[in-house]
Amino acid sequence: MTALLSSFTVVALAEMGDKTQLIALTLGLRYRRPWLVMLGILLATLFNHALASTVGAWGAARLDPLTVSWVLGLSFIAFGIWTLVPDRVEAPTDQRRWGPLVTTTVVFFLAEMGDKTQLATVALGARFASTVQVTIGTTLGMLAADSIAVFAGSRFAERVPMRLFRFLAAMIFFAFGLVTILSGRLF
Repeated sequence: MTALLSSFTVVALAEMGDKTQLIALTLGLRYRRPWLVMLGILLATLFNHALASTVGAWGAARLDPLTVSWVLGLSFIAFGIWTLVPDRVEAPTDQRRWGPLVTTTVVFFLAEMGDKTQLATVALGARFASTVQVTIGTTLGMLAADSIAVFAGSRFAERVPMRLFRFLAAMIFFAFGLVTILSGRLF
């Protein structure tokens, strides 16, 4: 349960103000079919994060535990620093012939490649060695954060500063990093 809740929290906060959340906002505004956009986000995230958490768990099972704890700890700290820098995003290309579901799935999957939430999913998969719980947690975290963008749109962004969410996400990454490094030294 710790893997699921930790994965949810880390990704939900990290996604706030992230480029994929901005893409979700853009797609929601463009298509005005929020449930289809959310289904596309679900499909893209499930596939992307299942791969990412599997890679993380696979790598952790094959490396020295002390090395893994240092690599993961420093990675979490780097994600925290990265989170403090606001993302800029270009609008998705107009693929109206595909419709909202396919466009959202393809655009979101590609945008998530190499994104901090995908890389965090790799690290969480390695940290918890639970591909299923990490995938479920990170996917639910993405859906929670992106549903705000898709359903509430720009009104929410005007009332709650994204700096606050970036700061909270960064602090959680820093805490995960330090705990991971210290736990590697203790065992």
